[in-house]
Amino acid sequence: MKQILLLAAMAIFFNANAQVKVPAPSSTQTIIQDFGLGKIELNYSRPNIKGRVVFKEKSELAPLGQVWRTGANSVTKIKFTDVVVMGGKNIDTGTYAIWTIPGKKEWTIILNKDYKNWGTQYAQADDYFRFTVAAESMKESVETFTMQFADIKPESCELHLMWGTVAVRIPITTNIRDRIRKQFEDALSADKVSPNIYYSAASFYYDLDKNNLKALTNAAKATEANPKAYYMFILKAKIEKDLGDKAAAKADAETCIKLATEQKNEDYVRAGKELIQSL
Repeated sequence: MKQILLLAAMAIFFNANAQVKVPAPSSTQTIIQDFGLGKIELNYSRPNIKGRVVFKEKSELAPLGQVWRTGANSVTKIKFTDVVVMGGKNIDTGTYAIWTIPGKKEWTIILNKDYKNWGTQYAQADDYFRFTVAAESMKESVETFTMQFADIKPESCELHLMWGTVAVRIPITTNIRDRIRKQFEDALSADKVSPNIYYSAASFYYDLDKNNLKALTNAAKATEANPKAYYMFILKAKIEKDLGDKAAAKADAETCIKLATEQKNEDYVRAGKELIQSL
């Protein structure tokens, strides 16, 4: 009898003090996305539909025309480490709360300065900026509320929101060309410039700045300073091809093939052959 009472007491003590970890009903996701010359960090909770109605008039989840925390639990937060543009407005660095007002044809996107509340204490007085984006329909339903960065380019990307059969795309842009151009102008004016700076400048002017003449000038200096760098010759060949100088492009592609063969880099051998075939 004493043994039974002791076991019962131990069970009561264990149940009173045990800490049981279970999954949250709405899981949290944090996304850190490199963008432009900075990063974007997104933190939000992901509720499931679970057979309920979403994005309808007076629906149980995110009813149309009403401010929504854009997720569950704590307010959804977005942090920018560099200036971006959203809705035509420069958004300063810092952390913001994302609230939304779902609509049938368009959504209102709200960046709010109070990013520390639980998600039920919205105050319009704390709004930093509002803008609208179109609402889209999807064929397949998404059970778990999803936010993601997509179509990521050097100066633009999109933040996608998807739940049920509704999707929203939020364009985000940034201007990095002017700053990078200034950095290269300063670096290229130095007394001594390394081949890698010439190569990086050629890549920038070719890929991002779309200035093929400056790209070619720097590619030529890069290959002259480092005549064994096959990857520099293939870049120079691409620029020459775009400028319409097929003979020069073929010659530099052949140089790339020769050097890459000697240095046993099959990828660049193949790239050189493909470029010649495309002339």
